[in-house]
Amino acid sequence: MAPQDMASIGDHLRAWRERNRLSQLHCALEADISQRHLSFLETGRSRPSRDMIIHLADRLNIPLRDRNAALLAAGFAPAYSERGLDDPEMKAARAALETILAGHEPYPALAIDRHWQMLHANAAIGPLLSGVGNAELLRPPVNVLRLSLHPQGLAPGIENLGEWRAHLLHRLGRQIAATQDEVLIELRRELLGYGAVPGPDEGAASVGVFVPLRLKTPDGVLSFISTTTVFGTPRDVLLSELAIEAFFPADPQTAQHLKGALRAG
Repeated sequence: MAPQDMASIGDHLRAWRERNRLSQLHCALEADISQRHLSFLETGRSRPSRDMIIHLADRLNIPLRDRNAALLAAGFAPAYSERGLDDPEMKAARAALETILAGHEPYPALAIDRHWQMLHANAAIGPLLSGVGNAELLRPPVNVLRLSLHPQGLAPGIENLGEWRAHLLHRLGRQIAATQDEVLIELRRELLGYGAVPGPDEGAASVGVFVPLRLKTPDGVLSFISTTTVFGTPRDVLLSELAIEAFFPADPQTAQHLKGALRAG
């Protein structure tokens, strides 16, 4: 292996450690190896085996996409597949996803990828998007963060926009810290460029036990809480990055409205 390739895998290992905010000693203890060995791996003085890369990745909870990148940098084949949802091998996962989304009706739910692009949604999502003023924001692939915070998207109809914006930007910031994904970094820059909005800023403490989404509609304000579901044991890159955002009514009025909308539909 060429010296530059050795440095490349060392850079990957060091980046993993630093993202986890671990010293070499603490990282070595987590991985059950010596600090000297880890130092040699990071500087390129030792070549990590395929098993060692996967071992370190498991101990540091590294995303599958980054594991594949590190394996390639070390001269090994990727260990994890990356298939689209339409691939025959993904049939069971696709069926599970569709079951979860449909089963959540009459409440809204959608599936997003690592860049917050909407892959699937249930029928309850449609009525909530009626107030979007820019049709381009609804053209696939739909980015749900852009759709939520764009001045011509859902933003004008979100009653607690400042609070909800701070919540979304905080989640995005944590994701960027973990992945250093350039697409997400650019997306955050774009979202911040939409300008300040009234309400709590990113450092403000929220009142209550969760941050609700309060959406203004012709029938009044609908209030939601959200949960995020991920696949528990993925060995495919797409599945490991896919998340289901499910919204539940935060008050009886919202629940009644959504159930009535389903019956009317």
